[in-house]
Amino acid sequence: MPAAALKPKPLPTQSTAKRSVPLDLPYTPVQKRPLPAGRPREWYVRHNRRLKAMRLAIALLDLGVYLPGQARDETIRAAAELIGVHPPSDTTCRMVRALLRSTR
Repeated sequence: MPAAALKPKPLPTQSTAKRSVPLDLPYTPVQKRPLPAGRPREWYVRHNRRLKAMRLAIALLDLGVYLPGQARDETIRAAAELIGVHPPSDTTCRMVRALLRSTR
């Protein structure tokens, strides 16, 4: 018997399943680590804004929002409430749409 026949068949993913695969929760927070000390305040603000935009973009993708046109400010803020982060500013919403745009 060939070795390939002994390998267990992998579970279907969202892209290979014939029907959509239900996801548990769209987001689980990771363990926070302290940021490096000694940088200017603007660096920390930019860094935290990028992290928040990334978390929101991932949550939107999990919710089925794949295009920047689908991600209105209200949709992004609703996703922020769902995952438990403070409502994003207009600048952060623009960053989320830019991240969705760059994935295509």
